[in-house]
Amino acid sequence: MPVLAQAVAGVAPAGAMAVIPALVFPGLVFGSDGPNLVMTFGAAMAVMVLVAFCLRPMAKRMAAVSGLYSYTAKGLGQRTAITAGWSALFGYGLVAMAGLLVVGIYVAKLFSNLGITIAESTAFPVLVILAAAGAACYLMVRGIRLSAWFTVMMEAISIGVLAVLMFVYFALNEPKIDLGSALAWSGNFDALPLGVVVAISAFVGFESPTTLGGEAHKPFVSVPRAITWTPLLMGVLCLLSVSAQDVALRDAPLSVAASTTPLSDLFSQTSPLFAAVLDLGIAASFFACAIASMNAFVRILFCMGREGVAPRIFGRTHAAFRTPSTAIVVTMPLIAVVPVAAIASGASPERGLAILFTLGAYGYLGSYVLASASLPFFLRRIGESTYASWILGAVTSLALGAVIWAATAVSISSGNLQAIVYGGVLLASVLYATVLHFRLPERLASVGIYDETRDLDLFNGRPNP
Repeated sequence: MPVLAQAVAGVAPAGAMAVIPALVFPGLVFGSDGPNLVMTFGAAMAVMVLVAFCLRPMAKRMAAVSGLYSYTAKGLGQRTAITAGWSALFGYGLVAMAGLLVVGIYVAKLFSNLGITIAESTAFPVLVILAAAGAACYLMVRGIRLSAWFTVMMEAISIGVLAVLMFVYFALNEPKIDLGSALAWSGNFDALPLGVVVAISAFVGFESPTTLGGEAHKPFVSVPRAITWTPLLMGVLCLLSVSAQDVALRDAPLSVAASTTPLSDLFSQTSPLFAAVLDLGIAASFFACAIASMNAFVRILFCMGREGVAPRIFGRTHAAFRTPSTAIVVTMPLIAVVPVAAIASGASPERGLAILFTLGAYGYLGSYVLASASLPFFLRRIGESTYASWILGAVTSLALGAVIWAATAVSISSGNLQAIVYGGVLLASVLYATVLHFRLPERLASVGIYDETRDLDLFNGRPNP
């Protein structure tokens, strides 16, 4: 259950279905000629399923604490693994920041829909974010089982709430609905790549169970199963949700479509109470997402600390709960300060979310490229290489590379700096790996050593006879 809960919470189905389509929706990010939502999310789903098929064989053969970082080390070597690890940390960290920001925005919106006036509009969401970060920190230190049960409960409730509310909304507004508009598209291919990158934010995190290999029961069964089915199920849910939202938001007033919380504002036109319930579900979903993202983040950092390529303090565990408590306590304030600063600065919340999710998606995509390319080399190293693995690794890597390249071109041409910021992270990781190679080769050689298969992984908790 903790493995499945980590996968579900990582993608935050209810929250992602409610928030991310609005970031891709025409008029918010791309202007009036934005990409068709169904096509955008369908392309994102196809790419993520390819990545899942690449990760599955490695997850069936290696129980890792640091997921894609260790897979890359075994396939493409230690220097490349440093870049994969930094990229994954960047992705998990940015999505955790976005999750806390969503919690602050939607809890404030919840009070507004309930008619409760908040004296200081900036201070309240900041306090909510700080409280959420503290609660997440507590649950994570206590252990993966407690945080996993909490997150899967939050997600189940949130998905149910969103499904019921969407059904009620369309039942009440049936005469006004034109389902054909969900498939309408202006033919603008220029915005599609960047739209796919943002849409991929709804799927990223499905691979986070690969960081639980050292704590999961039967990791060679539970982890591959979770990372295979999660993107498929998430894709189906997203396609249903974005079809409904595309129809609803196209016919909504401009003030709703351009709002910070468009779906909530849409529901508030029918019933403020419905909107308040939706706000609660979205906030709960992204709180679970923040926990799941941080669980993966600190476990990569923990592994790097144990290997000596990150400060060794991050490799310490809690005396009672055996969790990477030092990494959790040190990094959580750094994660929380960004959404707090975004709120306190008075910046546009929807713009902040778009930036955080897009940057996070770049981080995930970079780690996916390297991990997918590692597949055939990983299998060749253990004598199990096949032609299918080479084809799958090449096709997936090329597809991911094409998405990143096209999105980067669109981003730079439109004056956005997200791709340049991520490029700086990649360059820094390469320089760091190069310094390790020449100055501290023994530390670089230790990358990937911490994650090794144990008898307990293979024999269901019984020692090898």
